[in-house]
Amino acid sequence: MVEVVIVGSIGLDNIETPFGKIRGTLGGSAVYSAIASSFFSKSGIVGVVGRDFPQRHLDLMQRKEIDLNGIEKKEGKTFTWTGKYDFDLNTAQTLETNLNVLEDFEPKIPEEYRKAEYVFLGNIDPELQLSVLEQMEKPKLVLSDTMNYWIESKRTKVLEVVKKVDIALMNDAEARELFKTTNLVKAAKEILKLDSDYAIIKKGEHGAVMFTEESHFSVPGYPLEDIKDPTGAGDSFAGALIGFLAKEKEINESNIRKAMVYGSIVASLEVEGMGVTNFDFVNQFKIKERFKEFKKIMQF
Repeated sequence: MVEVVIVGSIGLDNIETPFGKIRGTLGGSAVYSAIASSFFSKSGIVGVVGRDFPQRHLDLMQRKEIDLNGIEKKEGKTFTWTGKYDFDLNTAQTLETNLNVLEDFEPKIPEEYRKAEYVFLGNIDPELQLSVLEQMEKPKLVLSDTMNYWIESKRTKVLEVVKKVDIALMNDAEARELFKTTNLVKAAKEILKLDSDYAIIKKGEHGAVMFTEESHFSVPGYPLEDIKDPTGAGDSFAGALIGFLAKEKEINESNIRKAMVYGSIVASLEVEGMGVTNFDFVNQFKIKERFKEFKKIMQF
């Protein structure tokens, strides 16, 4: 049975960094999140692909035991993104985006997914995120993400999503833009005012911070010598976070802190390869070893 439902984009990426190039690789927010979640819980992915979507990409997800019943195949071409990174790997330069079948995407949650207790709403149109919530029965935890494009074009709907979910996840630039402040503490307080129980703000290579009404927690980014491609790092963080919480089956601040550490770990392992390719070399042993290293890093 699917424990975590992940909704978002599924695509084909063309990526160039100072350390390599890759074309037609498996990408999309839902893909990175679902693979990261799969290290901890049974995950189902909801998205749309075109007739050109390669079988090998479906095979990769099946190897990770991701349920694919939520993937719709339509006439037309799959969503594609072409991006480039210079030596500042924190910023992607988008060279080309072709929405293709994603342009008319309307998430249809399979009947067998609707009772899942954990839901991750990837950074798709906030109106689609709201439609997903209407299709779910009684989720225990809903995590959402967003992006600058939606904040600029549908700010009111983004705020509506933040109000409806349990954990509003966004990066530092998005938090500043959404709440019109340069101060992340003030932005986090605004998130909490909208009935979110927790505000988690991603800070790229510098990790992530969590705020509640009474507390604050910060997890660092893992210090890496070999970063090849940061694409999907934030989605990997989110997927591992919700996957771990589904595994623990209890939502409290202690587990969320651990989940953030696991999110940072899985994201750090993902960026050591191009696209999703490094996930083929990630296993529980590597995750546990890096968890031990994180405990040493954060001890004082």
